[in-house]
Amino acid sequence: MGPHPAVAAIRLAVRRVLHDILVAQSAAPPAASSPSAPASPSSAAPAPGPRGSAPRDDAPLVLAACSGGADSMALASALAFEAPRAGLRAGGVTVDHGLQQGSDVRAAEVADRMRALGLAPVEAIAVSVGRSGGPEAAARDARYAALDAAAERHGAAAVLLGHTRDDQAETVLLGLARGSGTRSLSGMAWVSGTGGRYRRPFLQLDRHTVREACLAQSLPVWDDPHNVDPSYTRSRVRHEALPILEKALGKGVVEALARTAQLSRDDADTLDAWAARAEADVMTTAPAAAGGAQAVHLDTVGLHGLPAAARRRVLRRAAIAAGAPAGSLFARHIEEVDRLITGWRGQRAINLPGRVEVRREGGRLVIRQG
Repeated sequence: MGPHPAVAAIRLAVRRVLHDILVAQSAAPPAASSPSAPASPSSAAPAPGPRGSAPRDDAPLVLAACSGGADSMALASALAFEAPRAGLRAGGVTVDHGLQQGSDVRAAEVADRMRALGLAPVEAIAVSVGRSGGPEAAARDARYAALDAAAERHGAAAVLLGHTRDDQAETVLLGLARGSGTRSLSGMAWVSGTGGRYRRPFLQLDRHTVREACLAQSLPVWDDPHNVDPSYTRSRVRHEALPILEKALGKGVVEALARTAQLSRDDADTLDAWAARAEADVMTTAPAAAGGAQAVHLDTVGLHGLPAAARRRVLRRAAIAAGAPAGSLFARHIEEVDRLITGWRGQRAINLPGRVEVRREGGRLVIRQG
């Protein structure tokens, strides 16, 4: 008798991602070693040993990011089961944000649960959460910085994240509310981060399936009270907005939003590639301004000749290159900058987040910080 259907589903999802990681490792050139630093264990992909055998000491390492919730515990269990069968080593990382009393004790418990699953190495990392961009964004930034550092420290080939189809639907709704265009509607990518470090195996699985997998395996899970706290935007989307949409439109809203994310991502990737090519044609100079601040100069005639979708992407890329934080740069900002190209009437300079100023000077658009 095979495993429970939910358990089989999460294992299959992880198995596919591990296969992709092995393919990517095999295609990557070997990392150059130096006298002062040993070669990373993920710099090459050794052939898997016999099925069911322990992975070699130099096998690539894959980490599971685990909060102790149902999604990430299901992920950790599936990784612990599938990685040795693929000839990979499997470890885990849990991040203590320090936002709740006893969070350090809980992080230690999650680390112990991962070790009990057979993951090694396992690490619990305490972080300090700032305030930039709001509490949710600040916690996310601190979490990813910790995961990046852990991946570098352990030489991990990839870090798996437990985001589900429901999380994707929530992300699309949040992007829609921000009005930031096609890219914000594309939700979370299957593969993201530097060198494709982050992988999300569960984006086609719903939250119910992963929770059922935990129940079937008697895995203890922790339900974060922040997930039901209405002071957090995502919590309101999860417990108020989506149920209202499903009541008004019927079941299938989550699936439709997740499908929208994939279609939007395909479109956004194509337009971003177009914008990257166009940027090379319209960027005239990028000298350092007084005080060393980066300045970007763009040719207004060349910009005016671009389709609106490509032109606005070039403007956004240029603003970010000049120092505007991407997370604070919204569609309304880019629309104002775009009017310096398409509706020029001698307007004053436009101020963007990050103390970035955009000014038209004759046939040039000058974007600089400070």
